[in-house]
Amino acid sequence: MAKIKRLCTLLLRLLALAATLSAAIVMATSHQTSSVFGVSVEAKYSHSPAFKYFVIANAIVSVYGLLVLFLPPKSLLWRLVVALDVVFTMLLSSSISAALAIAQVGKKGNSSAGWLPICGQVQNYCDQVKGALVAGFIGVIIYMLLLLYSIHTVLDPLLLQKT
Repeated sequence: MAKIKRLCTLLLRLLALAATLSAAIVMATSHQTSSVFGVSVEAKYSHSPAFKYFVIANAIVSVYGLLVLFLPPKSLLWRLVVALDVVFTMLLSSSISAALAIAQVGKKGNSSAGWLPICGQVQNYCDQVKGALVAGFIGVIIYMLLLLYSIHTVLDPLLLQKT
């Protein structure tokens, strides 16, 4: 039974690594140049601090996910992994929130601020950003599942102790 739990955790961690790494790569490679009324419009992820934050956060979490894969099953560091899972889950959720807010402005604009939507001019860029956000959201969901499982694993023996 313990091996099955370890295998499921390993599989979830591999999926989380794949999701966060692909989100970072897809967002980091998103760019498009278009011409509107003779004016060249360039859209890159690096033009938005929120998108930069999204890429950096997903890259950091990817490195963490890779390191955790090589942690021995009997190591005492797994208790630290629970705390780090909390930190990195919150990091991912904040980065996806910031990136989603900017993506919404890019798609719909903001008439109150006078910001026009750009997705009509740079459709490929917006599609690539959308793919990165979907992968990032999948990563957040998987990390939340891992977090719940980690907390359950740590607290279960404590709750079952007879006093």
